[in-house]
Amino acid sequence: MKTRNGKITSPWRLAANRRNAQKSTGPKTPVGRAVSKMNAVKHGILSKEVVVRGLHIKESRREFAALHQRFRDELLPAGPLEEMLVDQIVTTHWRLRRALTAESGEIVLSVDESHWERSRGPDPSLQCSYWQALEDPIHTMEDSAAGIHLLERSLGEVRTAVEQEGELTEAAIQQLVNCFGGRPNSLTRELDRLRMKLQANPEGLEPALLREQQKTQALAFLNRRLSTFSWGKARFEEREENAEVARQAADVLPAAETLEKILRYETKLERQLYRAMNQLERLQRMRQGESVPPPLTLEVSERS
Repeated sequence: MKTRNGKITSPWRLAANRRNAQKSTGPKTPVGRAVSKMNAVKHGILSKEVVVRGLHIKESRREFAALHQRFRDELLPAGPLEEMLVDQIVTTHWRLRRALTAESGEIVLSVDESHWERSRGPDPSLQCSYWQALEDPIHTMEDSAAGIHLLERSLGEVRTAVEQEGELTEAAIQQLVNCFGGRPNSLTRELDRLRMKLQANPEGLEPALLREQQKTQALAFLNRRLSTFSWGKARFEEREENAEVARQAADVLPAAETLEKILRYETKLERQLYRAMNQLERLQRMRQGESVPPPLTLEVSERS
């Protein structure tokens, strides 16, 4: 059967709640009413002891008090022992919530810090120095999105020079050589061979027509290489993005030491919670006149 809060409860629990409700009509004597006035004060003291309030963390005393009242309304404790057990249940439940918050915080820290470290990447100046130190850095640069991006930018400057000068000049190629440590590489040698080829005039064209042909063929070559670079960069960016997603998935697990600490804490709290719930149920059943056998205690060690 469902209660008014939508939870499923057993017929035994429902009957016990009804019997307790009939008995819990509130204090009638002046002394009892005076004692009941202290309930809010007592709960307030409990919240001050359990709710953490610091400079950078502020748990809600109002939320804790509301949680405490919900458990009291549901469990209907009678007498100091049952009230003590309900208090234990509430505080243990509150600490379990805190443990889950700590676990979530550790996951956020693990993912965000790892992502931040990776997003910073290597120092661009150091990366360029590494490429420049290689005898021929072109093939190495073509194996990363960052390297291809630099190749695109450098070759794009050569293309701009061709559009402005009307031809592929030795000066434009030398500028590209200077970008990569001042030594010729496979890309600059390829451009130099293209320049020498374009200077030939086997058809005997007029200088103006020859210059226009040289420009057209040089731009066509540069556009093809830039298109190849663009395709390669997109492929590497996709691969690096997939690798980042995989790394973030792996970072969801906090460090083993931290995770073990949280799990030990949760296990300890869960045992306390179930022990208090069992003791409360026994007391309430005994109070209702049931014959309750003594509990069977079994100690289980965490160590093998």
